Amino acid sequence: MNFSKQWQHHKGSVLDSCDGFHVMECEPCGFKHIIPIPTTEELDHLYRQDYYSNEKPLYLKEHQEDLEWWNLVYDERYDHLENFLPGERRRLLDVGAGPGYFLLRGKARGWETVGIEPSVQAAEHSRKLGLHITEGFLSDALVESLGKFDVVHMHEVLEHIPDPAHLVSLVHRLLSPGGVLCAIVPNDYSPLQRALRDHLNYSPWWVSPPHHINYFDHDSLHRLLEGRGFDILHKSATFPVELFLFMGCNYVGNNSVGRMVHRQRKHMELNLAKAGCGEMKRKAYEALAFQGMGREAVVYARAIN
Repeated sequence: MNFSKQWQHHKGSVLDSCDGFHVMECEPCGFKHIIPIPTTEELDHLYRQDYYSNEKPLYLKEHQEDLEWWNLVYDERYDHLENFLPGERRRLLDVGAGPGYFLLRGKARGWETVGIEPSVQAAEHSRKLGLHITEGFLSDALVESLGKFDVVHMHEVLEHIPDPAHLVSLVHRLLSPGGVLCAIVPNDYSPLQRALRDHLNYSPWWVSPPHHINYFDHDSLHRLLEGRGFDILHKSATFPVELFLFMGCNYVGNNSVGRMVHRQRKHMELNLAKAGCGEMKRKAYEALAFQGMGREAVVYARAIN
């Protein structure tokens, strides 16, 4: 499938279609996204009440089960952030804070942490952990009341937002001079995904409207940030979980197989850390990013004032 389409001011080639939505390689935006784009009102209902109860009912439970591994992931992010900033700059905002464990880990390391989270269930869970959480979406009005931060962290947020360029501009306004953004997005239409779709008869399972509106890769994420006043400091990737599909473990649409392959990836990374091979793993994941690989694109970028 590849034909051109225009919707409002968006135009470009259509790559895939799913549930009445088309994935467009949008020329004006510089990244892939669905059309039509859901309204703010539709997304407000989707994320405030339904996301953790309907879309991800096991997320909080599984996150707690995986907490040792998540803390390893979080510590690596904080290590980078602490290297990029002097010791007195430790005020962090987590946009899309989820269950709050990233903030909790930062608090244990001496950071002042604040979170924004639209989900009622996730925000309540975070407050029970003793965290400072604002319930809702980041907006122009909220930017004025939050103050300035040394770091803004966004883990799997930009793919859900109708206007990610505007959100990145809001983040820039929140950062103190020289502040750092850490953004993580799914790396979609990656070389491995394309090979599985084009040659091994997999449908594009990563296309998931209306929850996933935007489909970034390493390059398009960098373009978005650089176009909104950021200088890229560091890029990396996460484990290319699609390799399990090449090995015959078909986790697509099968949560039990998905949890099994996740446990294998989790144990590998924990055991590498215990064996003193964490730096080797980090360098390998950085190399993946330069090849456009990895399940997620990870970037650290400094605000240019």
